[in-house]
Amino acid sequence: MPSSAARARAFDPRRAVLPDPETHALFLDVDGTLIDIAPHPDAVRVPPGLAGLLGDVSARFGGALALVSGRTVARLDALFAPLVLPAAGVHGAELRLDASGPVASSVQPFPERLRQGLGELARRFDGVFTEDKTSAIAVHYRAAPDAGALLGPEIAALVEAFGRGYVVLPGQMVFEVKPALHDKGTAVAAFLEQPAFAGRRPVFVGDDVTDEAGFAAARAHGGAAVSVGRRLPDVDIVLADAGAVRDWLAGLAAGTAR
Repeated sequence: MPSSAARARAFDPRRAVLPDPETHALFLDVDGTLIDIAPHPDAVRVPPGLAGLLGDVSARFGGALALVSGRTVARLDALFAPLVLPAAGVHGAELRLDASGPVASSVQPFPERLRQGLGELARRFDGVFTEDKTSAIAVHYRAAPDAGALLGPEIAALVEAFGRGYVVLPGQMVFEVKPALHDKGTAVAAFLEQPAFAGRRPVFVGDDVTDEAGFAAARAHGGAAVSVGRRLPDVDIVLADAGAVRDWLAGLAAGTAR
């Protein structure tokens, strides 16, 4: 694993993003960004001290920090307990715009016919499984990487045949089928209307193509995009891995980020 110094060099000094606690807001993806990806979503490990670090950064930024994830808000709360933050779950279908507020949900039950079709497709491949997010279904193939080339077209065909406002969102070793109405960009826009975030420049940090709508929203509102692990389109800087993100956040909490 790269050292902290090596990870710090992942910043491009010509285009460095150094958020100002007085003028910026932070929007953070979770899996692959704050925590390392695991073979199964239930097997992820939250590093010791991460919840406390997020709380410290949030306080420094006046509460203008939100988690924006494909996971449900309830699952985010379980991962980072006892910390509770503003959060968007299921790619914006769930929104808790204030840490002390309720979760507003636009989640609709996933169509049973489409659910069954995705389940039958997953069962045809060893190591492929589905994750039910109530309004979305993720088809994971991390344990069967060669299956991706076959799964992609078949999932796309299933969704096209269903034809009722659902899209396929490809990610790292996963295809997620979700309602077309919401994405991480709509979540960012909703947060920016809230008192803690209003008037601030958003910085969105994510690791996957599922975060590209968040990147676009951040840049559209005068902010910046930070990708993790690889250079995704239209990002300002790249951090090497989730460890580099945690180092960067520690610098922000201490006021020493570079």
